[in-house]
Amino acid sequence: MTEDARRSSNPEDYERLTQPIGAMCASFADGHTIPLHRHRRDQLLYAASGIMRLETDRQAWVVPPDGAIWIPGGTDHKVSMFGAVDMRTLYVDAAAVQQRPRPLCVIAVSNLLRELILALSEAPMAYAPGSRAAHIARMIEVEIGVARELALHVPLPADPRLQTLCAALLADPSDSRTLDDWSQVAGASARTLARLFDHDLGIGFTEWRQRARFHSAMEALSRGRPVSVVAREHGYSSPSAFTAAFRRVMGVAPSEMAAGPGHLRRAG
Repeated sequence: MTEDARRSSNPEDYERLTQPIGAMCASFADGHTIPLHRHRRDQLLYAASGIMRLETDRQAWVVPPDGAIWIPGGTDHKVSMFGAVDMRTLYVDAAAVQQRPRPLCVIAVSNLLRELILALSEAPMAYAPGSRAAHIARMIEVEIGVARELALHVPLPADPRLQTLCAALLADPSDSRTLDDWSQVAGASARTLARLFDHDLGIGFTEWRQRARFHSAMEALSRGRPVSVVAREHGYSSPSAFTAAFRRVMGVAPSEMAAGPGHLRRAG
């Protein structure tokens, strides 16, 4: 039997491994969604190609190429695919590794971390202490521990007034209405809405809307839509204004985001 034949695609098999880290490979078509679920082990989701969106009850995260998302064990989440996604999942026994606990977050994947993840994905699913795979897994621990976090999450509100507003903006990122305009729809004054954004979501209305727009924009760019069209569909009057804002927040131009793997490593 070949090593590939022994490599399972059942997540439960990786939950039962005795080693600290196991690596699973899976491929998904554009538009595929993994429904709400949870795992006992911590996870690191990395896509060698394509873009993933992860959602919990209170947050949405976009995971671009050259990014990965850390998911603490026991977190209910679903994952949606944009473009053909070649996913690598690391199942990490938090009690057996030396890195500090991490909250749910997106991290930048360095050249070294990427190659280590791919190498462990090609090793036997179960490996012995002291083996090449065990040394790779230990190096992965170190690299995850020093990886920088990326501000790619959109917090989701619990307050019903904000839920109405945020759901509308997520459905139509080009909507440019002000908080004064939204006050009539949400049933609260602009001042109250601004206070709710700060207290409930931890960021202001303008920053929240920008993050929501860039989430949607990255998904559109991953499907090959022109930057000029994406800019217009996300509330920007010109491609240059969209590019400048996108570069300021993301560290790269939209055209680089659409270009595939390598952009975040070059920017970081």
